[in-house]
Amino acid sequence: MSGLASQAQIRASVLRWSLFTVPASVLLGSFTGRLSGSGAGNPWFDALQKPDIFPDPMWFGIVWGILYVLMGIAVALVGAAWGARGRTAALVSFAVLFVLLLGWSPLFFALHQMTWALVLLGVIVAATLMTVLLFARVRKLAAWLMVPLLAWTSFASLLNYEFLRLNPEFDGANPTQAQQRIEF
Repeated sequence: MSGLASQAQIRASVLRWSLFTVPASVLLGSFTGRLSGSGAGNPWFDALQKPDIFPDPMWFGIVWGILYVLMGIAVALVGAAWGARGRTAALVSFAVLFVLLLGWSPLFFALHQMTWALVLLGVIVAATLMTVLLFARVRKLAAWLMVPLLAWTSFASLLNYEFLRLNPEFDGANPTQAQQRIEF
């Protein structure tokens, strides 16, 4: 008997991993977003002046849903690569990245810390790049599945910067002292 797995065994392993990682990614991401009151409907966020590059709010749920699915599949591909050189480092890098990602919404939407959220996004972009590079050593497809996250978090960094630039008085605003901006 050969020590190498057949293509069918590899596909079955990726499927088993995906049955855990995809729902876990989507559920944890959604739960954190809802728990922190992210997006429209948050009085503090609704009062902010929106930058010209701010997309329609409906896109955020769609994009993040897709990104969480892609992340779940990517980590499943790496997780199923038993014995691959660099697998453990890639999985640890992903775990760190995922925790960082989950921290952004509470920092920005619940705590109103736009400056610290921007700093965190810089760390997230670097961690995403590191994860892409480590995933590429294990499974090229897994690395490519993470590239949209790199693009989106880079765009989110620009968006976060613009929110901070346009609304410096709202940075760190106490939720009980939230201001309302009225434009004529």
